[in-house]
Amino acid sequence: MDLTVTRTYGAPPERVWAALTESELVKRWWGPDGFSCPLARMDVRPGGASLITMRSPEGFELHNTWTYTVVDAPRRLEYVLGFCDADGRSVPPSSLGLPADIPETGVPHEVTLTPSGPGTELTVTERGYATADTVRLSRLGLEQTLDKLAAVL
Repeated sequence: MDLTVTRTYGAPPERVWAALTESELVKRWWGPDGFSCPLARMDVRPGGASLITMRSPEGFELHNTWTYTVVDAPRRLEYVLGFCDADGRSVPPSSLGLPADIPETGVPHEVTLTPSGPGTELTVTERGYATADTVRLSRLGLEQTLDKLAAVL
């Protein structure tokens, strides 16, 4: 099952792209409400992998890698979001208490930026979930995260 969320921001594609790819900007918005992002080590190039950490209000840290397959600035990013330990070593999502149907090989993401008047339409598609419950959970987190991105822009 796939999940697609679209937002329109009052910023040009180049500014939205920077917020998606520059460490200091990613740290300001990544994660759902109440979560912070203490680490965003970005390596945005085909074959590159970023390491991003989000921290819950209780101090639990969840680490992700974003391994890029397509980087077409400022129009398109494709990457696989994987779950890992603090050193970037892959771990099964279920070992972190996440739903068992999240693919262990990672969740493919497609991000497109389309000029829209003076701003940008951003569309994020996540692929490969097995249940509607996991899609619903991911949608909630993604929508909150994209709302935080709006505040950065």
